[in-house]
Amino acid sequence: MMEKSTTVQEIVQRLDKLTPVQQKQILNSVLSFLREPIRGPPGKELLKLVGTISKEDLEIMTQTIEEGCGMASLSQGQSTKKR
Repeated sequence: MMEKSTTVQEIVQRLDKLTPVQQKQILNSVLSFLREPIRGPPGKELLKLVGTISKEDLEIMTQTIEEGCGMASLSQGQSTKKR
């Protein structure tokens, strides 16, 4: 079996120092370099989020997207506070 290159060994050593979120970002970058699909959470995990955004917040988001020609931005002065 081939020995890992010095670069690969250094990457692996440094990955242990990153947070799980940062490690996931690195994995996603590697997958994109390899043109492999990035896997997200299973759909049934996302179902528990259904209905957690208030109607008012959804209206603000819709209006912001429409005003920004499809580009939503929190810097447009819209409130992000829970209602």
